[in-house]
Amino acid sequence: MKSNKYFEELKTKSEAELSKELVDAKKELFNLRFQNATNQLDNTARIKEVRRNIARIQTALTEKTNA
Repeated sequence: MKSNKYFEELKTKSEAELSKELVDAKKELFNLRFQNATNQLDNTARIKEVRRNIARIQTALTEKTNA
């Protein structure tokens, strides 16, 4: 389960690190969407993966905030 390891890794990071990672993931998603619109994207499954990673990061941030 690759996603479980990624989420466990996110839980160990601080809120600042998570925020930075969230910004980076959103930038990557923007670039992937742009490439997809211009037919330059080869691996379209990467968009779905990045969207899910963003959700995981946001969940980890929410857990840290509420704790």
